Amino acid sequence: MGEVTIRLRANGPILVEGPFKLIDSAGNEFQLDAAKGNTALCRCGQSSKKPFCDGSHKACDFVADERA
Repeated sequence: MGEVTIRLRANGPILVEGPFKLIDSAGNEFQLDAAKGNTALCRCGQSSKKPFCDGSHKACDFVADERA
C-alpha cells in the first residue's frame, strides 16, 4: 500500500486519500472504489451511508474545524 493522507474538512467529513482498508467491528472489509482515489467518512453522525459521508453535515449544521 502507498502513502495515506487523512484530512479533516472544515464542517465536513474526514477525507482519506490514498489506498487503505476499512474494516468494521466484525472484521469485515468495506468495498472501496480504488479508482476514486479518496473516500469521505462521516463525522457528523447523520449520514444514511455510514461510515461514508452523504453530505448530511450540510443540513444538520455540523460545526467542527479542529486544528493540529
